[in-house]
Amino acid sequence: MGEYKVVKNLLPPPERLILKDENIKVTISLSRSSVAFFKRMAKRNGTQYQKMIRRVLDLYALGYEHDGVVRSGSRPSKSLGASGALEKEK
Repeated sequence: MGEYKVVKNLLPPPERLILKDENIKVTISLSRSSVAFFKRMAKRNGTQYQKMIRRVLDLYALGYEHDGVVRSGSRPSKSLGASGALEKEK
């Protein structure tokens, strides 16, 4: 097989791979159809449906957040595009 050469480990240590989210547990009632949708999409994309729901809520909150205050009836200064990335309003 020839000569072997030791290659330096390029991966970060395990403690740097752990991403800690600041989450809190809540109880919420959701429609059966919404949960079924997220479960289907999660299965199709190899992820967890709760993470998808949390991401949707995070993006919604971010889209309406302005100076740390959510104003009733106001439009967000930025909108979420179909890709999920923030886009400036036109």
